[in-house]
Amino acid sequence: MDYDINENIEDIESLEDNDQRPVKTSSNPNDFPQPLYELNLDYSKESFYAIASESQEFNTGDFVLVPTRYGNDVARFGGPVKTPINANPDEVVKIIRKINAEEEIILEENHKKEKEAAKIFKEKVALNNLEMKFIGCHFLFDEPKVLFFFSADTRIDFRKLVKDLVAVFKVRVELRQIGVRDESRIIGGLGCCGRPYCCHSVTDKLKPVSIKMAKEQNLSLNSSKISGQCGRLLCCLSYEYDWYAEARKAMPPEGARFPYDGTVFKITEVNLLTQMVSLLGEDGRILSLPSKRIVNIGGKWQVR
Repeated sequence: MDYDINENIEDIESLEDNDQRPVKTSSNPNDFPQPLYELNLDYSKESFYAIASESQEFNTGDFVLVPTRYGNDVARFGGPVKTPINANPDEVVKIIRKINAEEEIILEENHKKEKEAAKIFKEKVALNNLEMKFIGCHFLFDEPKVLFFFSADTRIDFRKLVKDLVAVFKVRVELRQIGVRDESRIIGGLGCCGRPYCCHSVTDKLKPVSIKMAKEQNLSLNSSKISGQCGRLLCCLSYEYDWYAEARKAMPPEGARFPYDGTVFKITEVNLLTQMVSLLGEDGRILSLPSKRIVNIGGKWQVR
């Protein structure tokens, strides 16, 4: 009996450069075949894009057989897509077919098997004295293979564990060690805003997040305040970043100095939302002016 040992270990990310992955992606619809559809894997909360033959018709929520990075499997049909998000045109797949009612029963049976497989996995982990946290498991629909997702603080030598699992399930066994972001995406939970994790409930194709985004929005750089439950920077930091970056271009910079009303003032704060600028004069005066009154003429800032 053969077995697979596949590791997908997320690199340790620093607060200064969070989730910057060099992946060739595009959001230009012209780069993709049309019509384009979104598909979702329920067990890993991953989404990807696919095309279908003209003779095929699907409704939102239908289960379809499609190639995935784990093998041929069933995905949930999400509907047509006009503008793909952070996707690689080369990774678009073609839907094979819609599964029938009898095959949906097989899906339900697999779900029951997965609950039992989870118990067996945890027992074997304990017997092998491995420091692993079980995340989830899944039986592929179109291939004799079972996937186990787990997290761990270090790399794990699980070759003995895989052999033990193969002896029980009599199919190919694939273990995938995932990072904290993927763990949060699969398990889900509530963020500091009180809403479900974005990566779990909105989309897994979020923009890369960096500390620069927090700085641009004048947020506290205290890691506990701008990090999610996964320990990485909040995904939502990217939501309004483009607006802040564009708005700041029209505002005078903090620290700029210029003469006004008989003294020299320094810009101490720029509020992008209210469009107000706070000034501190050398004579101790504190002023608050609309940003439109502070203009740059000939490379010098002044109040008009």
